[in-house]
Amino acid sequence: MTLVSTPSTTAPAGASAPVRKRRRTHRRPRVLIAVTGLFFALLYLPIAVVALFSFNSQKSLTVFDGFSLRWYRTFVHDDVLIASLGTSLRISLVAMAGSVLLGVALAVGLVRCRTRLGSLAGLIMLVPLITPEIVTGVASMLLFKGIGVPLSTGTVMLAEITFSISYVTVILRSRVAALNPEVEEAAMDLGATRWQAVRLVTLPALLPAVLASAVLIFALVFDDFVLAYFTTGVDPQPLSVRIYSAIRFGVQPTINAVGTLMLAGSIALIALALFIPRLFGRRGGLDILSGE
Repeated sequence: MTLVSTPSTTAPAGASAPVRKRRRTHRRPRVLIAVTGLFFALLYLPIAVVALFSFNSQKSLTVFDGFSLRWYRTFVHDDVLIASLGTSLRISLVAMAGSVLLGVALAVGLVRCRTRLGSLAGLIMLVPLITPEIVTGVASMLLFKGIGVPLSTGTVMLAEITFSISYVTVILRSRVAALNPEVEEAAMDLGATRWQAVRLVTLPALLPAVLASAVLIFALVFDDFVLAYFTTGVDPQPLSVRIYSAIRFGVQPTINAVGTLMLAGSIALIALALFIPRLFGRRGGLDILSGE
């Protein structure tokens, strides 16, 4: 009878060392976690304090005496702030509509234009994104004054539309490039004109990105201060400029309530912009907004 020797299944003593080393390399450095936590604390703690003191029952910005909606009721009955809120809403709606209309046309044109002029236009379109907003604001103010146009709500709308076109174009440009042009050609082979092919084929395919960019532009324009400050007139002023004018004479608890409402509205709009593509069964909103 022959004996068959089976290999030993016992691992050598040093075999677990690479496993332990691999586990150590995957551990997150505690220093980086602490730095990240400190960064978010410095970034969001002042905002949390503003939101907390907007519910303060007393007129104090240092001592919290209990929860109350007193300052929200004061804001609702403040005719000046409500008028500024209406002005900001009108500016945001007009800027959203104008920038989306022009941005869609510009994105389609930049993708379909294969000449050097199209490439140069694409580079020029990116300039507003890298230019400091204060430079754009000062330039817009000097332009309006140079051509004799008095500063008003209309000048704010024109400046915001001009500044927002680049954001819409960046979001939509890669989406247009991802579309198959043969679909439009097939529609024209079936008797559609060029405009009908764009209206019935291209625009419906771009609708999720268009809606997401529209909501994002509305949120950006509604909260914008720098451009509105340099291009607005005396009255009525946008809400952001009105708040700045008010805090120059001391911060009132009503401003905390207004800031909290603006923050909540902006978060809701951005969440809606991220959620819109899912309503159409498309990819996540982060991919849409990043242009991927």
